[in-house]
Amino acid sequence: MADVPDLMSLCMEAIITEIIHGDRQVIQNVFELPEDLFDCLVMRLPPLGLHKLQQQMSFKHFGESTIDGFKDGKKRGRYCALNTAWKSIYKSRWPEGVRQTQPMDHLTKQSIPRFEPARFSGDWQQMYWEAHLQDCLDKAAEAAHLPSFDGCIGEITIPGTIMESIGYKRCLCHTTCAYSKLSYHCQQFGCYARCLRLQNVLCVAETCRLLRDSKLRCLILRGIKSEEHVNGTCKFLKQNSETLSSLEFIYCKLSSTAINAISNSLYVNGIQTHGIQYFSIKASSILESNPVSLPPGLLTFLSSGSSLCMLSFCENHLGPSFAKMVFNTLIDASSGLSVLDLSDNNIAGWLSSANGRLSSCLPSSLGTSKSLSSLRVLNLRANNLRKDDANGLRYALLQMPNLESLDLSENPIDDDGVRNLIPYFAEASERDSPLSDVKIENCNLSYDGVADLLRNLSTLKKPLNSLSIADNDLGRQVAEPLAKFLGASCIRVLSIEDIGLGPSGFFKLREEIPKEMKLAYINISKNRGGIEAAKFIVELILRAPELVAINAGYNFMPLESLEAICSALSLSKGRLEQLDLTGNTRCYQPAHTSMLTEFQFRGRPIMILPSCPVTEAPYDDDP
Repeated sequence: MADVPDLMSLCMEAIITEIIHGDRQVIQNVFELPEDLFDCLVMRLPPLGLHKLQQQMSFKHFGESTIDGFKDGKKRGRYCALNTAWKSIYKSRWPEGVRQTQPMDHLTKQSIPRFEPARFSGDWQQMYWEAHLQDCLDKAAEAAHLPSFDGCIGEITIPGTIMESIGYKRCLCHTTCAYSKLSYHCQQFGCYARCLRLQNVLCVAETCRLLRDSKLRCLILRGIKSEEHVNGTCKFLKQNSETLSSLEFIYCKLSSTAINAISNSLYVNGIQTHGIQYFSIKASSILESNPVSLPPGLLTFLSSGSSLCMLSFCENHLGPSFAKMVFNTLIDASSGLSVLDLSDNNIAGWLSSANGRLSSCLPSSLGTSKSLSSLRVLNLRANNLRKDDANGLRYALLQMPNLESLDLSENPIDDDGVRNLIPYFAEASERDSPLSDVKIENCNLSYDGVADLLRNLSTLKKPLNSLSIADNDLGRQVAEPLAKFLGASCIRVLSIEDIGLGPSGFFKLREEIPKEMKLAYINISKNRGGIEAAKFIVELILRAPELVAINAGYNFMPLESLEAICSALSLSKGRLEQLDLTGNTRCYQPAHTSMLTEFQFRGRPIMILPSCPVTEAPYDDDP
């Protein structure tokens, strides 16, 4: 038998119903409730009821004041109670959180700084309705994409599950009520939208009108291809030109005409200056009508953006001429650019052909380009760069005195290419450059080239903080120069994933590494090290007191490995937070569970264990 509700609950439900249906007198009476009853009601209200209550409260009691300006302690307390309630219902609807619309997520990797607008100031109501509106727009886009759709965007019906989540009951008359249409949600909650993702089908004049009350700071557009999509996009940009700071295009097909129109839509009040800080075109097709010059609109956009700090043309199949034109434009621009991402294109030959101009700029005019002198992150991953490009890059990098992070991974620069860069590392160190993070993964390097690199990096006046030489076939002989590098440098983050160390390489490393290291994170995964990999982990735990995380996945560690590692953890006074043993299926058995409960960090197990223990199946390199 169901529990009979008490009188308090019945009264609360009756008040909630009246609030949702908009009885202003009831809402005014609610403000007169004692604080404990007011707080109790607030925590029971669904989002729509809480929204209507706060609308009246703000209008009558707070005006334009902020919480810091409240003189009345009762008002301050009630404002805080409302914000707490919004936080609660936000986390109730999205327990794992929602993917907030943040610019250029593909750049936010380890050791690379996050660049995003300051978009959250503790206003959970704004966060809730922005995420709700995004859900509504995503559902509307699904409906509008159907071949059978032939109507107005604003008339699209929002699913009942979303309606019920904010407090609306299903319409008993089985008709489409006004509040179940997209237009209602845009009109009611569009003013809370600061960052949105829009599919191409929504990039039309009608949606622009529906979201006219939005003051967007961040806009991500997907699949822009047709003239109608471009026209709708331009209307959005003009409408939000005074507030927009981040703009990203994904899976788009942009002609020179489209790029010109989009660029011209960003200028504020017709003046050729804009406030865009983060601009990205990713996984898109940029059609060059003139292969020897940039579209005039893009050229002006890059030249006039004094606030531009992140620029990304990633995975767009761009050729060397486009990269060269972008680079030459930035040399003459005056923006304080922090991040430049040209990754996943095919720009081989660009840097080698630019060698003459770059070398002639040095050293007398070093720092004359504000855009390059302020650069902190340069991503040239997977661009098919060769050894001659690496030589040209050496001169380009010397025009970036504030560079902190350089990613050259997945370029076949070979040993000669990395040797061409060694003089840059030495000169940057002498200039007291802040360079701290270098990635040279999967670059066709051999033991000889990496040994030269490590030997020279060990002598730098200002050592690196992070280095990755992963996915290069270096073999066991690289263990000795690696050990010397660990002893001579103060490296904090090191990735030597899949470099072919094998058991003998780990044995040599363990024998040669210094008694104390500054390592905070190391990735030794996929090196087929067996028991020697486990013994190396033991030495790391004992010799690196600042070690926070180890990735030792897929090293074919045998059963006895886990016991040795646990013994080292017991002896260690370090602060290890995570040890990833994924893929080492032989080293874990269910019987180990009780032994592992001792090792936790903030209530969570330190070890990430293989998902399925295997005792009989042999590895492919077993004798």
